[in-house]
Amino acid sequence: MTSSKDFVFGRHAGLDYLKTQSADKINKVFLQHGIQEDFANQVYAICKKKRLVIQNVPKNKLDRLVDGGNHQGLVLAISSFEYADLSKLLDQFDDEGKEPFLLMLDSIEDPHNLGSILRSADATGVDGIIIPKRHATGLTSVVAKTSTGAIDYVPVARVNNLVQTTKELKKRGYWVFGTDMAGTDYREWNAKGKTVLVIGNEGKGIAPLLKKQMDQTITLPMIGHVQSLNASVATGVLLYQAYNSRHPLH
Repeated sequence: MTSSKDFVFGRHAGLDYLKTQSADKINKVFLQHGIQEDFANQVYAICKKKRLVIQNVPKNKLDRLVDGGNHQGLVLAISSFEYADLSKLLDQFDDEGKEPFLLMLDSIEDPHNLGSILRSADATGVDGIIIPKRHATGLTSVVAKTSTGAIDYVPVARVNNLVQTTKELKKRGYWVFGTDMAGTDYREWNAKGKTVLVIGNEGKGIAPLLKKQMDQTITLPMIGHVQSLNASVATGVLLYQAYNSRHPLH
């Protein structure tokens, strides 16, 4: 078996890992273009059953991922860290009579951004983070390093569909707030009660179908020449506004 901290590669090792490990431990499956049909069909069958993301890529992409290792056309990007079960987490909050503050990240792709967000989330008392399984970075060693240890303290749950998850959260009494240029000034935001803050993708923002689920949108006013902030910086500002409204000085 051949593996590194974030990858398992090689046909025997890769298939064995796909068959024996839960879907939450596998971030993405990379399969080489033009690989033998019988082998490809095996991989597709397992991935379909476990609802895993497969990306067909050229050989040189796989070579780079595993630093020239003998991948034999199959590389799995794996998670070294445990994800939380969202349903169990929400039930736990209800049992404790807690009014949680949750952070939902819509397709954050840069692991450094996710790591920084985890760090800010820990500092401001965020009760849990929700990320999608597709088109987003998972919990990797880069995320862990950037978070400077926060990854061990903030539960992170991965879900198949953010829109459906948002609908379920609203049924459970959560108010959902998203970021938008045309939203209410963040300084007027009251984040008390069972609250979810949705942060969009670094370039595209919140996906249109997800944005329709927002109870309210909020914005960060900007008076400078550059009318945008790094995703992790913007998240940090909003998290401290949430902290301020939930834990006022007086």
